[in-house]
Amino acid sequence: MTSHFDWTGRVGDVWAEEWRRTDRAFADLARHLDAAILAAAPAGPIAALDLGCGGGATSAALARARPEARVLGADLSDALIAIARDRFADVPNLGFEQGDAIAIAEDHAPLDLVVSRHGVMFFSDPVLAFERLRRTMTPGGALVFSCFAPAAENPWAVLLAPAAPATAAYVPGPFSFGDPDRVGAMLRQAGWEAAAPARVAFAYRVGAGEDPVADATAFLTRIGPAARLLHDAPPADRPALVERLADRLAAQRNASTIDFPAVAWLWTARARGELS
Repeated sequence: MTSHFDWTGRVGDVWAEEWRRTDRAFADLARHLDAAILAAAPAGPIAALDLGCGGGATSAALARARPEARVLGADLSDALIAIARDRFADVPNLGFEQGDAIAIAEDHAPLDLVVSRHGVMFFSDPVLAFERLRRTMTPGGALVFSCFAPAAENPWAVLLAPAAPATAAYVPGPFSFGDPDRVGAMLRQAGWEAAAPARVAFAYRVGAGEDPVADATAFLTRIGPAARLLHDAPPADRPALVERLADRLAAQRNASTIDFPAVAWLWTARARGELS
């Protein structure tokens, strides 16, 4: 159900190697997402799935806040699942499983709650994915996820090149859920009742420490739009691009940290109809 992004190979391995920086980048957003998840979670001993769980931070936050819940994190990357299992082996009501998260949801149905921190933007067919997911839910079961607003509202994403113009066709990618009208329509078509999303401004921390510019450069040359541009650029052009990136990161430095303003959408939806 995912796009061409190679989560089971090189891309997944890079994200596994960068889980600390990734969790740090999303730390300010995480407090908003975790609060939204707990607000939507049904009472009692629920069954919950974290879709695209990565290194497991969102899964663990839910499991620790709701010890009576059974929480499962799912991700395509073997390397990320191994990290999540190691990090949170002491959380008794939390498990992790490698594989397609929609198929895993079907295997573990019925579910009362599905959550995701930026893990839903890579479906090749999001309507079909959300419809299959909805069929795994108990009636009225909750879906809570975060996703980026458009790249133009996330300056860290356009350090080396302007945002690509919006297209009528859906193309999987980190900013593919930036248009709330499109996402709302997809959810409705898939059988979900979605409230208007919350627009959350947060600090996206890309660098920290004694040399935050070097730290941020190492991060953004491995993950994100700058990394993709560098990967696609002729080798002879890459040193100048990295230098330009470092200069723009230095201009954003505040003592030992580099934060960029960022914007995400927080969605909460409820499953319509009976489990089928």
